[in-house]
Amino acid sequence: MIPNMTVTVRPAAASDAATIHHFIRALAEYEHLLHEVEATEADITQALFAPQPRLFCDIAEVDGAPIGFAVWFYNYSTFTGRHGIYLEDLFVEPEARGLGAGKALLKRLAERCRDEGLTRLEWAVLDWNAPSIAFYDSLGASAKTDWITRRLSGEALERMATT
Repeated sequence: MIPNMTVTVRPAAASDAATIHHFIRALAEYEHLLHEVEATEADITQALFAPQPRLFCDIAEVDGAPIGFAVWFYNYSTFTGRHGIYLEDLFVEPEARGLGAGKALLKRLAERCRDEGLTRLEWAVLDWNAPSIAFYDSLGASAKTDWITRRLSGEALERMATT
């Protein structure tokens, strides 16, 4: 790809389900977590394109060709009394990195936050992912080092549900 190509961002459509699934698998492979991907294309279609979706996706394109995506959902801060956005996944194809797609996807989410009166845009990044951390730092994103993410899943989630 040529570095001065124009990146556009648009909301995902149901016809993008296979592309979104591909991006999810490519991101998981990059993060060395492909073995954890259980989601199918049908799961993605149901989550994103149900009558009242709780998950959303934006697609970055160059000349109509998808090169990246952002999967996100609304969260809520009881401290501010306002909603925010949680960015679940951000991925740009390796050969398209450096074109500004990641920044364009984040800019679109920041615009949504501003336009809808949302108070924050948050996401997580793996601690070993130095290129992504450097990219986020360059945008002015701050690390929330005073909060530790916790997760219940699998057997622990089942135990909690049945106790």
